[in-house]
Amino acid sequence: MTYREFRAPAPLAGLVECGWVSRTGDDEPGGVQDVLPDGCMDLIWTGDGVLVAGPDTAPHPARRVPGTVLVGLRFAPGRLPGLLGVPATALRDRREPVGDVLGARPTGLHRHRRAGEDPSADLRAAVALLTDLVTALPGPGPERAAAELAARIGSGAGVAATADALGCTTRTLHRRCLEAFGYGPSVLRRVLRFRRAVALLHAGVAPAEVAARAGYADQPHLSREVRALGGVAPGQLGANRSTVVPSGSSTLA
Repeated sequence: MTYREFRAPAPLAGLVECGWVSRTGDDEPGGVQDVLPDGCMDLIWTGDGVLVAGPDTAPHPARRVPGTVLVGLRFAPGRLPGLLGVPATALRDRREPVGDVLGARPTGLHRHRRAGEDPSADLRAAVALLTDLVTALPGPGPERAAAELAARIGSGAGVAATADALGCTTRTLHRRCLEAFGYGPSVLRRVLRFRRAVALLHAGVAPAEVAARAGYADQPHLSREVRALGGVAPGQLGANRSTVVPSGSSTLA
C-alpha cells in the first residue's frame, strides 16, 4: 500500500488540514490496518461513493482491498459536523455513507460527476468531487469557537478556564464539545495529546522524551494512554512506520 498527503484544496483552506490518497495494488494482499484517533473527521471517496469517517475513540480497523484507491479530505478537529448539520456524537467511531448521514436533505451530489471525469481513475476528479460536495453541504458551518476550544483544551487548559475564556458555562462547553468533536473535553484532551505523542514516536523520539514533550505525567502514563487509544505499546508505534496513524496519516500537522 502507498499513501501520500497533499495540500488542501484552496476553497477549503481553514477547514481541511490536508488531502490524502491511499493505493493498494492489484497484486498486494488484502488485510486490515488500524486508523488511530486524532480528533479529525474525514470525507473519503471510495470509488463507489463518499464515506464520512467520524471521530474515533479507539483504533478503527480499515480494510485494505487489492486494486483500490481511496481519496480523502481530513478536516481539522471540530470543522466537519457543522457543515454536515449533524452532531459529531452521531458519527463517533463510525464510517457512514454521506447520503445516509444527510438523509433527505439536498447535497448537490448530482453535480459531482463532471463530464469526462472518472473520480476512480483521476485524483484531480476525486478531489473536485469532494470539494464540490463540501461546498454543497447543508449545515450552517463550523462552530465559531471550535478552533479556539480545541487549542485551549489541547494545550492542557482546564474546563472552567476554557469556558470562562469562551464566555460560556462549563455545561455549555461540554455540550459544544460533544457536538463539534464527538466527545467531552477530557476525552478531547486525551485524543489531541495522543496525536502529538504518535507524531513524535513516528519521528523516532524516545518514549521518555515523548512523555515530557507531549504533556504526559511520566512514561508509564504515556504507555497507558497509547495502549488505551492505540492498542499497542509506544515502542511498537515508534518501530512500525507502516502502522496507519491518525486518520490514515503518515505525517501529522
